[in-house]
Amino acid sequence: MTFLSFDFVMYAFLVITAISMVRVVIGPSIVDRLIGLNVVAAQVLAILVLMAYMEDLSVYLDVALVYDIFGFIGILVVTKFFAREEKQL
Repeated sequence: MTFLSFDFVMYAFLVITAISMVRVVIGPSIVDRLIGLNVVAAQVLAILVLMAYMEDLSVYLDVALVYDIFGFIGILVVTKFFAREEKQL
């Protein structure tokens, strides 16, 4: 791939992330918002890995790994919170 195609892929990921954030903000249900948030986290992870490759800096990979771990833990916490709320109803 050439540098121009990496830029195109980067911008495509950014546009898709923005569209997914719309789903997170105006999603009709909690499940839609959680799925949208998970998709956004995966796309940001892909953007960080692509940046690490483009700039040849491994520090972006470290940030991507930490971001992915926190994203996974965050999704688990939010899911557990909403599951507990449904039991109380």
